[in-house]
Amino acid sequence: MVERLDPATAAILNTSGLVSASPMGMGLYRIEPVGKVGSVRTSTVQLDVRPKGRLGLSRLLFLLSYAGEQGFRDQPVDAVEHEDLWSALAESLAQLAERALGRGVLQGYRTVDESLRTVKGRIRISEQISRRPGLLVPLEVSYDEFMEDIPENQILRAALERMGRVPGVRTDVLSRLRQLTGKLDAVTRLQQGAPLPAWRASRMNLRYHPALRLAEVILRNASAESGEGLQQSAAFVVDMGKVFEDFVGAALRHALAAFPGELRLQYGALLNEAVRDSDRLTVRPDAVHFLGGRPVVVYDTNYNAGSDAGATLDADHYQMLAYCTALQVPTAWLVYAGQGEMKLRRMLNTDIDIIEYPLDLSLPPSQLLAQVADLAEQSWGEVLRAARG
Repeated sequence: MVERLDPATAAILNTSGLVSASPMGMGLYRIEPVGKVGSVRTSTVQLDVRPKGRLGLSRLLFLLSYAGEQGFRDQPVDAVEHEDLWSALAESLAQLAERALGRGVLQGYRTVDESLRTVKGRIRISEQISRRPGLLVPLEVSYDEFMEDIPENQILRAALERMGRVPGVRTDVLSRLRQLTGKLDAVTRLQQGAPLPAWRASRMNLRYHPALRLAEVILRNASAESGEGLQQSAAFVVDMGKVFEDFVGAALRHALAAFPGELRLQYGALLNEAVRDSDRLTVRPDAVHFLGGRPVVVYDTNYNAGSDAGATLDADHYQMLAYCTALQVPTAWLVYAGQGEMKLRRMLNTDIDIIEYPLDLSLPPSQLLAQVADLAEQSWGEVLRAARG
C-alpha cells in the first residue's frame, strides 16, 4: 500500500511495530505489515492490520487474557464489538469501569512504610538501626492502612488515562472516561513503562474482575502519546503468533492436568553431539509432555500455518521431525489456527508421525477450550498406543 504521509506520521508508524513506512519520494511512503496485528491512529491517519478470519475483539481479548500474568481465567473478557478497534476498546472500558465503580471505589489494606515520630504498627528494627543509629526518633515503622490506593485502582486508573489520550475517541465516551478517572484521584498514577502491580482475585474485588482483565490487556498492548510538541497518537499492537503460542500452552497445560505426567513449555533439547558449546545445535519446541521424567509427546504451534485445505507443507514439518529425533518421541502435534480436519502424516523411513491439529479461533471460548481438551485427550491416547507397542 502506498500513502502520502508527513515525516512525523511516518516516524510514528515505524516506531509502532505494526507496519513499516518506507519513503518513495515526493511525500509518498510504501506501507507494509511486519507480521503483527492491531491499529495505529494519529490525528490524520488510521491503519488497521486485522487477524486472519477477521477475528473479533472479544475473541482476541480472550486469547490475550487467558495466558496473562494473573493466571488462568475461566471467563472471557467482555467487549463491545465495533468495526473500529479504538471505539470498541474505549466503549468497552467505559462500560466495564462504570460497573466496577458503580458502588463506589474499592478499598483494601495496603502495607505502608513510613518515618514517624510516634509508633504506628510495628517498628522496622533493622532499618531503624541502619538509617538512624543511636536516634530514637523519627521511627521507621510499617502498618496496614485501609485505603483506595491499591493495585486494582492503580491499574484501572492507568488504563482509563491511556484510553483518554487516544485521538479521535468520541466526545461522549471521552467524557465518561474522564469522569471515571476523576473518581480515582486519590490513587497513585503508575509510571510509564513500570511493571503492573500484582493483584489477587477474591470475592472482595469480584466486581472489578471484568474491568481489570480489559485494563491489563490495554496497558500491555496499547500505547498513547500526547503533549506539547508531540503529535497525538495511539497504537494497539499484538504478535498473533506469540498470542496463539501462549494461549495454546496455557490451555494445553490445564487440559493435560487430568492425565499423568508434566507439560513443560519452551523445552530446550540438544540436537547433535558436540564437544564445544559453540558447536551445539539445539531445538526448543513450544511444549513437551513428560512421563516419568521422559519426553513422550511434543507440541508446536504455528498461527500462520493454516489454510482452508489444512496445514501448509513448509519448514514446520522438518522442524517437527527434528524435535522427535532429538527427544526420541514417536509423535509430534502441529497445532495451527484454522478450520479443517486433523491429519496424520507418517514420515518416510522413520517411525515418526506428525499430526496436524486445527484450532478454530472463531468459536466461542467454551468451544475453543473444548477443542484443546480434545487435543489433550487425542495426544494422550497416542502415548498409550505407543506404550502398548
